Parts: sequence; C-alpha cells; structure tokens
Amino acid sequence: MVTYSESGVDIDLEAVTVDKLASKLKSTLKYRDIITDSGHYAALVRLGDKAIAMSTDGVGSKILIAKMMNKFDTVGIDCIAMVVNDILCVGAEPIALVDYLAVEEPNPEMASEIAEGLVKGAIESKIAIIGGETASLPGIIKDFDIAGTGIGFVDVDKIITGEDITPGNVLIGIESNGIHSNGYSLARKALFDDAGYAIDDKMPNGDTTIGEELLRPTTLYVEPIVRLFKENYKINGLAHITGGGFTNLKRLKKNVGYEINDLPEVPEIFKLIYEQNVPLKEMYKVFNMGVGFVVITEEEEADKIMETLKEYCNCQIIGKVIEEDKIVVKTFEGTEVEY
Repeated sequence: MVTYSESGVDIDLEAVTVDKLASKLKSTLKYRDIITDSGHYAALVRLGDKAIAMSTDGVGSKILIAKMMNKFDTVGIDCIAMVVNDILCVGAEPIALVDYLAVEEPNPEMASEIAEGLVKGAIESKIAIIGGETASLPGIIKDFDIAGTGIGFVDVDKIITGEDITPGNVLIGIESNGIHSNGYSLARKALFDDAGYAIDDKMPNGDTTIGEELLRPTTLYVEPIVRLFKENYKINGLAHITGGGFTNLKRLKKNVGYEINDLPEVPEIFKLIYEQNVPLKEMYKVFNMGVGFVVITEEEEADKIMETLKEYCNCQIIGKVIEEDKIVVKTFEGTEVEY
C-alpha cells in the first residue's frame, strides 16, 4: 500500500503542528476585531461595516513537476488559485495579492515564465498583484518556491462562515480539472518512484502525457462564485477542496456531517494513481477526486444556483448535510469510505 505519509507527508502530524503554531498566535487576535476562527479558509478583520479577508498559500511540490518538464509558465496560476479560491470561502471577493519567490540562485528566464502565470491567474481572477518579494537563498532553497498572500473584501452582513449550515442542506460540487495543487508527494511516489512511469509517458487514454496532466493549472473559481455573491443567493457554506480532500468540509461547522454519494466522473489521473496500490480511503483524503469547490445551500435554492454556475462550469448535487459528525463518501468503485 502506498500512503501519503510514506511519501514524506504526514497529514495528521501537519494538523498537530498547525494547532501548536496557531495556539501560540491566538494571543495576538485581541488587537483587532477578528471574525473567523483559526482554521477557516481565510481570516476576516472587521473594518466598520466591511471586513477584509486574508489568505496565504503556495504551490507546494508541484514545482518539481514544472522542473521535470522545464515549464514554469503555469505555476503562477496555481499560486493565484490557491489563495483566491480560499478567500471566496468566507463570502469575500478577492481584490489584490502580493507574491514571494524564493530561489536557490537568480534565473531571469524562469522568473519571467513564472510571472506569465501570475499575470494569467490575476487576469482571470480580476485581481491586482500590487507587490512582492524575491529572495536568493542558497543552502535553504533548492531550485525555487513560490507563495502568495491575498486580500478580499465583504460586507459584514454578507460574510459566509458555515455557521448557517444545517442537516438537510445540499452540497453542490463544482468539477476540478485534475489534481490541482495538492498531493504531489504521493502522486510522484506512486507514479514515478513505484510504478516507474516517465514524465513524458502517455496517459492511458493517449490524449496527454502524465506530465501535462500533473502540471494542469488549478481551476480558478472566482468568476462563478463572485457571480453567486452578486445574485444574493442563500449560501450557507463554501469549501475549496484542497489537501485533505473532503475532510476540508470540517473547517466550516462543528457537529454536523456530510454524506457524499453522487460525485462526477473521476479524472483519469486519479485512477492512474489509484492503480499503483494507493488505498481508496487515502485517495479521498489526499486529493480532490474531481470536485474542486463545494457550495452548500438550502435544497430549494440549489436549482437556481446551479443554473447560474453552469454558465461557467460543470456542477451537480453531490450529497447532503447530515446530523452525524462524520463524512461518508461513495467512491468511484462503488464502496464507501468514512472520515
């Protein structure tokens, strides 16, 4: 069996580490009017009748795929997406971002390609990249790393934290275009180290290479979700499905659960990883498995929301909120996994 921890990433240990860090930082929250609890997708600071949302993230070991392919013009899109998609989850519209590029040694051509992706992501998200920092860190950084910190804004009375989620609400899943920017340590171990595939080997369907599938940029959900905000639909919760898979839903509200039983077709890249002896429970805990974003709403509101979303992307009802504090997912093999 191939697991995430065996590939070098222990999700449970990461959670403990984050808790340790966050518990030390909580004492600083008293200096400002902070709305969201630690652990949500984005932090909210109240400024009168509006709130500023902030989130920070990086691309992770997906940059190693970019290096293997010598192609760096898409990781900037991933950087933007991982930040702005999180900002959306509190009901905020992203407006600006600063980036941080750390390199082993300066490489103007690579930096120019990275910038191309940042610009593409910013244009699609309609945000301004208002500054950033580049650091040369030999001995600390191998190759490069990129991260971004973004801000958004929302009226205080339109903040969405997930507290309004109740049993019986439905989950609308918006499709991902593949692996996005999480789980690459497991994907690389399963496909390259264990199975012996090469980056330029063809996918089973023959349409693309494995490298092209792994480097496919993260979907940006800003345009469709901001449209929902402007239509004033009743939305009880929003979740960006990243590392941790559907356990991300636990960020929204305690003491409720989710039954996910009608997922869209799983992208082929996930099936290929699964075939390398990765347990299904691990797959649905690590990857998005074809759903990159979830909108939680009242059952009677779902059709209107989906009608609007379908102008931009593929979506469907994938499950519902339940009373039991657990997450049950029906897998593409027809079995169930529970978290």
